[in-house]
Amino acid sequence: MFKNYWKIAFRNLLRNKGFSFLNISGLAIGMASAVLIMLWIQNEVGYDRFHEKTGRLFEIWHNDKTDKGLQSSEVSPEMLAPTLKKDYPEVEEVSRVSSPLNYLFALGEKNMKAKGLLVDSGFLQMFSFPLITGNTASVLNTPYSIVLTETFARNLFGSTDPVGKMVWVENAENYIVTGIVHDPPSNTRFSFDFLLSYEHKNAKHFIDSDWTDFSGPTYALLKPGTSPEAFNAKIKNIVAQHSNGRHQAEMFAYPLSRLRLYSKFENGKAVGGKIAVVRIFGIIALFILLIACINFMNLSTARSEKRAKEVGIRKVIGAQKASLIGQFIGESLLISLLAGIIALVLVQLSLPAFSELVRRHLSIDYGNPLFWLSVLGFIAFTGLLAGSYPAFFLSSYKPVVVLKGSFRKINTLVTPRKVLVVTQFSFAIVLIICTLVVSRQVKYAQERQPGYDRNNLIYTYIEGDIKKNYGPIKDALLQSGAATAVCKTLAPLTQNWSSGSHIVWQGKEPDARISINRFSEDGGMVAVAGLKLVEGRDIDLKLFPADSTACLINESALKIMGFKHPLGQTIEDYPDQWHVVGVIKDFLQESPYDPVKPLLIKGAKSGMSILQIKLSDSHSITQNIASVEKIFHQFNPAYPFEYHFVDLDYEAKFLDEQKIASIGILFGGLSILIACIGLFGLATYMAENRIKEIGIRKVLGASAANITALLSKDFVRLVLLSIVIASPIGWWAMNKWLEGYQYRIHITPVVFIVAGALALCIALLTVSYQSLKAALANPVRNLRTE
Repeated sequence: MFKNYWKIAFRNLLRNKGFSFLNISGLAIGMASAVLIMLWIQNEVGYDRFHEKTGRLFEIWHNDKTDKGLQSSEVSPEMLAPTLKKDYPEVEEVSRVSSPLNYLFALGEKNMKAKGLLVDSGFLQMFSFPLITGNTASVLNTPYSIVLTETFARNLFGSTDPVGKMVWVENAENYIVTGIVHDPPSNTRFSFDFLLSYEHKNAKHFIDSDWTDFSGPTYALLKPGTSPEAFNAKIKNIVAQHSNGRHQAEMFAYPLSRLRLYSKFENGKAVGGKIAVVRIFGIIALFILLIACINFMNLSTARSEKRAKEVGIRKVIGAQKASLIGQFIGESLLISLLAGIIALVLVQLSLPAFSELVRRHLSIDYGNPLFWLSVLGFIAFTGLLAGSYPAFFLSSYKPVVVLKGSFRKINTLVTPRKVLVVTQFSFAIVLIICTLVVSRQVKYAQERQPGYDRNNLIYTYIEGDIKKNYGPIKDALLQSGAATAVCKTLAPLTQNWSSGSHIVWQGKEPDARISINRFSEDGGMVAVAGLKLVEGRDIDLKLFPADSTACLINESALKIMGFKHPLGQTIEDYPDQWHVVGVIKDFLQESPYDPVKPLLIKGAKSGMSILQIKLSDSHSITQNIASVEKIFHQFNPAYPFEYHFVDLDYEAKFLDEQKIASIGILFGGLSILIACIGLFGLATYMAENRIKEIGIRKVLGASAANITALLSKDFVRLVLLSIVIASPIGWWAMNKWLEGYQYRIHITPVVFIVAGALALCIALLTVSYQSLKAALANPVRNLRTE
């Protein structure tokens, strides 16, 4: 029986090649699109969940009381980790993790930069980064131990076994290689080429013992059976206890497994995060697959007349409904299998480009049996979903009615086929609306004035001999003509590295907790960045030697501090006091979608990590960079000159939203393509069914334009109905999405007009070919057709 089903299915595919092509291609594109999205979702959901002890791994966060309620942050004091390990029996292991380090390595004549992390000795016992060589429990136990990744070890040492060998780091100290670790996967927050031990800081007494200084993340591995809630209750006031009440932050352990997708907090409570994007793309994948399946249903039922007599004859000679359903489901599964094979080819061909689009290394493990099981399940699910309705529809014909040829109901107002077409186009139009709104939101934020001149502005990290040679470097840059202004700052202009809610000024309420961003400069930043002074002047150590403790504030800080006459006011940021010499207009440091935060820019007494350089407009960028690079090679010869353009850093702030828009455009376009494949098939079916009517109308004098309009109007009505249904759904979805942005657009009717017009034009272009072909056909031949 099954052999007979497959034989008939193959014959039907070969007999109706055009129909088969439309069905298989529509399903294949839909399946390939869904698979690509699911690969991305799998990567996101699996982020840092590959660790064997994931269920017991936590990052220590804190809630701080501010004027806007509880503010949650993942940073903690450096002393927290050893205190947890020593005083809390629930803690099995702890590790602090530094900000990414960009260090220079030297081995013989070879010099290269690499990115790494400073971690505690328990790091590799907590997280599943398997060692190729070395002992997990001891590789990071000594101050000068270093662990290299497999790739970095090969780049540095070649084919030589590096374990036990010395490597010169940061042109300062030798480290001994104690282990080699497999390269970390792409879906982890811990990206590194090397690991250094926190024992090095301990040995040199560089650990910050101030419990009010929250400098970086701390991770804890709780012992089996430990209640996270009970542990949180114990550590809640640990900072207040060790700081003698100077800092009232409330600490809590947050699961590592939730960090990637649920890291957005409001008033101390997790309210979501990237999970919203994951859900959106999951819905898109389902929509596209449904659109492809609806195509199959529509095309299969549209061919009902071709199969009706077959069904009638089979029933007359004794075929049961169950056997007919089995036959049609078998045909659907065969088409789904062929579409699945083509879809896998499409996925493999498009995976590199899609990986680049989503900025993730996505791959398929063809050697994993679970993959093939999932593929077969996916194909079977798609085949059953797509073929269920046609199978029941076609098998339900009554033989007497079918054989008399009177079963068709072409002009019925509501038919399942029309409902499916409307559903299909509604999905596609919703995607178009969402894509248009996201694109407009990105453009709106990009047009926002940043408050500084980011053109011809570069920065480099202060490393090696730059600090001690800063004066000569600055003079050489200005004298070369390549730069017009130079200064040092705490961080790049586009980033905020420090903030605090314990900054004090005259008139501040004693119990008020107002979060203020910190920045620092050594003078000249107004000229370097093109900042606008509202009042006062910039910091200038040459004219005003006392400016090492001078500071600037922005307009937002001035508003919060309430100074009527800000110049000369004193601001305390424990343990130092700073005197205000100027007020600057607000400029964007962080997200372009959020309001500018209050900012305190401290003078030269504060720490500096970045060298900012304003390049001259008199020469080309290439000439300027060549001159600057030559100067840095002269004064910092051991280090390669690495620089960053501020304008590129600023554009990177829009990458997440641009990614969403790009994926929306891609899959919105594919959904329209799939819908149009189905529409093309339906137009063909309608033209075939009305072939005699068209012939009579032409004989009676109807023009080609009249007939084309006649055949197209039904589809236009369906698309118009889809626009009516899709518009409120798209409006609701995008309003919910825009709620996550404080600086956002308002959705106007133009969005829905453009989306509707685009869908209507595409639909008309799709059906017009078949309509025009039928209108231009010879009416004599049409009227002879039986």
